Amino acid sequence: MRPLRSLLFVPGHKPSWVDKALAAGADALILDLEDAVPPAEKADARRTVRASLERARQRGETALLVRPNAWETGMAGADLDAVVCAALDGLLLPKVYGPEDVLRFDTLLSYFEQREGIPAGRVELVLTLETAASYFRAYELARACPRVACLAVPPGKGADVQRELGYQWTEEGLETLYYRSHAVLAARAAGHASILGGLWQEVHDLDGLRREATRNRQLGYTGEVVIHPAHVPVVNEVYSPTAEELRYYRGLIEAYDAAERAGSGAVSYGGSHVDVAHVKTARQMLEFARALGLA
Repeated sequence: MRPLRSLLFVPGHKPSWVDKALAAGADALILDLEDAVPPAEKADARRTVRASLERARQRGETALLVRPNAWETGMAGADLDAVVCAALDGLLLPKVYGPEDVLRFDTLLSYFEQREGIPAGRVELVLTLETAASYFRAYELARACPRVACLAVPPGKGADVQRELGYQWTEEGLETLYYRSHAVLAARAAGHASILGGLWQEVHDLDGLRREATRNRQLGYTGEVVIHPAHVPVVNEVYSPTAEELRYYRGLIEAYDAAERAGSGAVSYGGSHVDVAHVKTARQMLEFARALGLA
């Protein structure tokens, strides 16, 4: 999965909201069949989501994901039966407990991909850590199968994670720092370049969102799952390298290359010691920016 800074939820039974979501400029849309859809509307929502996926794909290259209902609900099979199609890029899986949950979805996806004529393994999985078991087994989940693209970590105010883990939410986030840091370590150890934060529940507090996203980026997160179109520009900005950062990385590489040509393996750049490890980091950041179309 290419780098995704912002993934915007859209209720699956609200097709008119898809156009608004696309206009917001999110890197990805998540068409929701789970919490945002009332039980009585699930069946109709599946058909609506299939049509929305196909219509949205015609409009551009925004990544398109669906959040199905959790495996334990008994509805996941019907969800996948309806929505797996050529327009679908991935599933955001809710309420996973361990690798066995992921493998169940992997098996279903293999069947529906074959039925739809989709290359095997093309539909990727983003795993949402919403249960105590999922945080405890984060590394196992991140390595559960080749479809796993990244982890999503949503310790927002008052939601499933708070109920599961029992903390008292604060904007500063010290009570969730261990959980968020642990997830980054698990994802990186499993070889994933991307990890997603979220969800900021204070819809109109964009300054608070910026602070929360900045803290997550400092921890190693690469994007956020968001619930409102107004959140998209803030998150895209926070998770994009600035022009100043890109100049710094290019200059660092140039300075090191010049030192290497002169026979030195290290150089002082911007007042800091720089060696080949710093060059590798700079090149990685420039590659990330190119993947976003920023360099």
